[in-house]
Amino acid sequence: MPYYLITCRSLTYAQRTARVLERVGIRARVQRAPASVAEEGCGYCVRLAERDLKQAVQQLSAAELPVRHIYAVQPDGSLREVFL
Repeated sequence: MPYYLITCRSLTYAQRTARVLERVGIRARVQRAPASVAEEGCGYCVRLAERDLKQAVQQLSAAELPVRHIYAVQPDGSLREVFL
């Protein structure tokens, strides 16, 4: 199943992001960001399903949680940045 990664500036922000999304019924999992997209050595992200991306961005905006970057994970495992 296609999925997206939303990068966060720290583990704390990734956990907050996941909590906001879980509260509205979006399954979100905190994980280490791939090294190719980790900034400043501290890389955490939230993984979510493709179908939930639009609602997730809206919810995070409403909660005033910053979205740094969003990456679509391609079938071959490569990442492509998504701009909304």
